[in-house]
Amino acid sequence: MSSTTTLDGFDVVLGSFGGWPAENGASGPVPRSAPGHWLVHDDGRRDPLPVRRWHGPPEPAMESVAARCIGPTIDLGCGPGRLTRALAQRGLVALGVDISAEAVRLTQCRGVIALRRDIFTALPGEGRWAHALLVDGNIGIGGEPVRLLRRCGELVAPNGTLVVEVDPPGAGLWQGQAYVLSGAPGEAERRGPTFRWARVGAETVGRVAAAADLRVADRFRFGRRWFAELVRS
Repeated sequence: MSSTTTLDGFDVVLGSFGGWPAENGASGPVPRSAPGHWLVHDDGRRDPLPVRRWHGPPEPAMESVAARCIGPTIDLGCGPGRLTRALAQRGLVALGVDISAEAVRLTQCRGVIALRRDIFTALPGEGRWAHALLVDGNIGIGGEPVRLLRRCGELVAPNGTLVVEVDPPGAGLWQGQAYVLSGAPGEAERRGPTFRWARVGAETVGRVAAAADLRVADRFRFGRRWFAELVRS
């Protein structure tokens, strides 16, 4: 499979709980032996990856995103599929897409449809989706937010929307290299392959969207998490 993005390090992250929280919920303590995972950026930033949250049921922020969807929705970079499942449970046609084989497997284990595909290659229903979603930092995919948002604009219908999760105000725009770092207590840390990544702040997403022929129709937040809803210009 040809790909413009290499995310092999996320396969380790997605498989680290062996499907436990996805089946049993997010309650209970994290096992002491559970590895930690971080996304390390080449500007020195090191973000903990909320793996347990990804494997658990949809949290309130994801339910809030799902509630904005009223038609067929494509979940880009779906991970273990908690949001894809939340959409399906609302009676919507929902498709998860991820380049990670482990992500697709876990999403399918939740009883919903997912494809292993590069976002920048051909996808089902192009130009007909009512909504496209980029959450959990997935606006960083490929390291070129303008190109990514333009691609997402091609996927949705003329009156469709794109919901993206962004960094809090003040984050600006960053593009560079990143890698996944994993390690359990008492073990050596393991570094995954380097890939291109990006960060977009809430105050910057309008400028990035405009360059992709989109505009911000709404901004909203849930706790410390920020989102923007984009439509075609």
